[in-house]
Amino acid sequence: MSKVQHFRRSAALFVAGVLGATGLVGATASQAVAATPADTAVKLPVTNFSALAVDSAHQRVYVTEGPASNPTPPAVHVYDFDGRKITSISTPAAASGLDVSADGTTLYVSQPSGILAFDAATLEQRSLTSASYDTCGRSLAVAGGRVWHTSAYSFGYCDSAYATLGRLSEPAQNTGWGDYGRIQLFGGGPAAPDRFYAAQPANSSAPNPFITAFAADNDDPVRGPERRFAGEDGKGALDFKDLAPSADGKKLAVADAAAGTRLLNADDFTDAAEQYQPLPAGAKASAVAFSGDGKYVARGAAAYGSTPDLLIQPANPADTTAPLEFAFEGSLDGSEIAPRGLEFAADGSRLFAVTSYGSQFWLHVITPPAAQYDARFSGDLTQSPSSAVVGEPVALRGRLEFDGPAPADPTKVTAVREDADGKTELTPVKFAADGTFTVFDVPDKVGEATYRVSYLGDLTHRPAADVVRTVQVGKAPTTLTLDAPDEATMSAGVVIPGTLTATGPALPAGLTLTVRRTDRLGTTELAPVTVGADGAFTLRDTPRTIKSATYTLTWAGDADHRDATASATVLVRR
Repeated sequence: MSKVQHFRRSAALFVAGVLGATGLVGATASQAVAATPADTAVKLPVTNFSALAVDSAHQRVYVTEGPASNPTPPAVHVYDFDGRKITSISTPAAASGLDVSADGTTLYVSQPSGILAFDAATLEQRSLTSASYDTCGRSLAVAGGRVWHTSAYSFGYCDSAYATLGRLSEPAQNTGWGDYGRIQLFGGGPAAPDRFYAAQPANSSAPNPFITAFAADNDDPVRGPERRFAGEDGKGALDFKDLAPSADGKKLAVADAAAGTRLLNADDFTDAAEQYQPLPAGAKASAVAFSGDGKYVARGAAAYGSTPDLLIQPANPADTTAPLEFAFEGSLDGSEIAPRGLEFAADGSRLFAVTSYGSQFWLHVITPPAAQYDARFSGDLTQSPSSAVVGEPVALRGRLEFDGPAPADPTKVTAVREDADGKTELTPVKFAADGTFTVFDVPDKVGEATYRVSYLGDLTHRPAADVVRTVQVGKAPTTLTLDAPDEATMSAGVVIPGTLTATGPALPAGLTLTVRRTDRLGTTELAPVTVGADGAFTLRDTPRTIKSATYTLTWAGDADHRDATASATVLVRR
C-alpha cells in the first residue's frame, strides 16, 4: 500500500481500529462498521499504457501496453480484483484496445493486424479476425452486439494520422467514417448497449476536436449528436483525455485537460444544468469513470506534488458531499492518473486506477466505502467573548457527531457570515478527533451578524444540517486619558497632554475633541483639539481666573467606535 497518497487515510484507519467496538465518533455508541477506503498499488510490467478493461463477471482486470514501446513479448496482463497477477496472455503483436462483450463471455483485444477474441472464462484464444493494418494503437468498443474499431497507418506521425472506423467482420468492413488523430472509442454501457462514442484527441490536423455518438444497432452505424467546443475566436477547443457514460446513460462525463471534467446531457451533448466542482488548482483532467451502481464518479488528473490526482465523489453533481482525494507523488506509486486509466467494477465495490511516473505504471485497486452514515451538529454554537465588537476576534465553538466510522483526516467545517454588507465566506477549519471545532472571525460591521456553519460530509458521511447563530456586533470601546498637572498659573497657562485609544478598527486620521472649561465664571467651549496619528494630543489654555478650572474633553465616536469623555481639574494661581 502506498504511503504517500493524501486521501487523509492514516488517521481514519487508526480511529476506525480504535473505535471498532463503538463505530461512533463524538456521540453515543452504535454498531461497529468497516467502511474505510483502502488502496492497493501493484507495479505493472509495462513501459507504456494503452487500455484498461474490467471483467466483473470473472473478477478480472486487463491491461495492455500498446505499440508505442514495442513490448517484448507482446501480451495482455491479467489481474484479479485484489491486484494479484493471474497471468499474461501472449498476443502475436502489441495489444492495444480492450473490451468485454455485453454477456461477459468474450474478451476482445486489438492488435495491428486485427482483433483477437478470447474466451473470458478460460482466456483461450477463439479467433483472430483481420482488419485494415494499424500502426498507431487500435481502439475498439463493443456495442449493438458488434465490435467497432479504428485503423490508422503511419510511420511516426500517429497523433495526426487519418483513422478510419471499421466493423469487425470477415472480410473487414470500413464504415466510411474517419478523421485525424488517435480516435478513441467507448461503449455506451449497460444503459445504452446499442450506442458507442468516438472522441478525437487534440492534434495538428484537427484544431477543433470533436466527440460524437453512433447508433450501433445495425451493420451501418448512424451518427447521432456531435459537439466541438471552440468558440468563434478558436479558443476553448477540447483537449480530450477520456469519456464515460453515467450508469443510467443520461449523462456523459468528458475529461478535458483544458477545461476539467465536463458533464453533458447524453441525448444532445449540451452542458448539464449541474456541473461538478472544479478540479484542484493545478490539476489537469486525464480520466473519468462512473460506478455501475450509479453512486460514484471518479475523476482522474495529472497534478504536481501533493495536489490531488484523483477525486471519488457522489455521481450526482448536486450532492455537495466532499470528495475522497488521492495525491500520488512519485516513484512508489506513480505521480498522476494515466489518460483513460479509470474503471469501476460493475457493482461499484472497487475502482481500478492506472497511475504513471515517466515510463513506469501502477495498477491501484481502491475500495470505496460501502455505505454512508449520518453526521450532525451537537447543540448550538457557543460564543466567546459574550459581547462581540467590530474589528475584534470572536470565536464560535461547536461539536460534530458521526455515526459509523471516523471521517478521513483532515476534515473541516465551513462557515459563512451574513451581515448588512452581504455574505462572507470564512476560512474552513478542521475539527478535532472528538468532533469539536472553533470558527474564528473578525466582524467588520456593527449590527447583526448571522453565522452559518456547515459540514458538507465526506465519502462515508452525509452532510449535516447547518447550525446557525446570530451575533450582535457592537461598537468598539474607546478610551480618553488625560495627564493634567495639579496646579498651573495664569501667566504660564495650562498644558494637558492626553491620548485617545480604541480597540477594533483604526481610528480615523485628523479627528478632533471638543473641549469645555468650567471655572468660577461659568462654562466656556474652547477651540477643538486635534488628535495625532498615534492618538496623542495636547490641550493648551490660558485661564481667565484663579482657583479651580475643570477641563472636559469629548469625542463623539463614529460608526465603528463608541464615544469617550474625560475630565481633569487644575488649581490655577496667579
